[in-house]
Amino acid sequence: MTEVLGFLTPLIVYAIITLLHIVLPARKVIGYVIDENSGEKLRYRLNGLVVLIIIMMLWFGLGYLKLLPFDWFYTVRWYSLAGAFTLGLSYSLFAVIPHPAVKKSFLADLFLGRQKNPQYLGGRVDAKMWLYMVGAIMLELHVLSFVAHHYLVFGLEEVNGVYLCAVLITFFVFDYLSNEEVHLYTYDFFAERLGFKLGWGCLVFYPYFYAVALWSSVDLASPELTIGQMVLFSGIFLLGWILARGANMQKFYFKTAPDTSFLGIWPETVSANGKSLLVNGFWGLSRHINYLGEILMASGIALTVTTQAGFWPWLYPLYYVALLFPRQLDDDKRCALKYGDLWQVYTKKVKYRIIPFIY
Repeated sequence: MTEVLGFLTPLIVYAIITLLHIVLPARKVIGYVIDENSGEKLRYRLNGLVVLIIIMMLWFGLGYLKLLPFDWFYTVRWYSLAGAFTLGLSYSLFAVIPHPAVKKSFLADLFLGRQKNPQYLGGRVDAKMWLYMVGAIMLELHVLSFVAHHYLVFGLEEVNGVYLCAVLITFFVFDYLSNEEVHLYTYDFFAERLGFKLGWGCLVFYPYFYAVALWSSVDLASPELTIGQMVLFSGIFLLGWILARGANMQKFYFKTAPDTSFLGIWPETVSANGKSLLVNGFWGLSRHINYLGEILMASGIALTVTTQAGFWPWLYPLYYVALLFPRQLDDDKRCALKYGDLWQVYTKKVKYRIIPFIY
């Protein structure tokens, strides 16, 4: 029975999240992406943070009433992963097969997708925003449940990295869902199609792999972290957050209110033919300083449990390196085509691709 319920857990959780997203009030915003059919900017309903808080309350309430163990998601983690894998593959096929081919190879279309920004229920649900919301909330349920398991086994006698790891990932989730509108201006929304990479990635990889540091450490005791270690690891994470969030917010303000400053930084640009590119503030440090921020955040998380789990937590930052360095190359090629000679002017102003003074 546990195996079946575990397998169905992602389906049940994703269905509840989706229902809450549909029925709860939402902030309505106009995004950056242009609808290919209407020629107008897409509209979005954003309520991910409210849905997250309600789901967390449900998790706590079910645990408090002993209707569901606090560590349920840990107990059924492998069955749940199998269920999510099946669901993610099914959704990817649903998102690709009915639509006209883009690439010559079906496998390429399946992986990269055919539709750019599909919306469901008359625009009430945007596919990409729904996927990221579902993935983030399921990730947080894993964090809560895994830490609950660690507490049940080891208690609070030792303040080890598992608890700090959970705090940092929770901060990451809350920060993302508190700034949903900002992410409408990121690469995934204006440059990628919806296929296996985003569909399976958000339903499976995001909520399960992003918690790899906890998967590999919650069953293990470890020496207590020193105050210095906690400050250092948190500092690396927060530096990454400042770079990633700061860069995304600066770009968001530039796109939505170009005549205003962000944190006292007035936008400086290079421009031609009605197109402009930021060359100061966070975007003066490197062309993809937000990528460096993501890698540093993941590194801070991995460091918190390295003494327990060794190499395994480092799969998370290594994944970002494998994802973002090739993406930088693709994005630079896309921008070179889009901006023409202006891109050459820009790259002379902002020389470094990701890491200032190094790369």
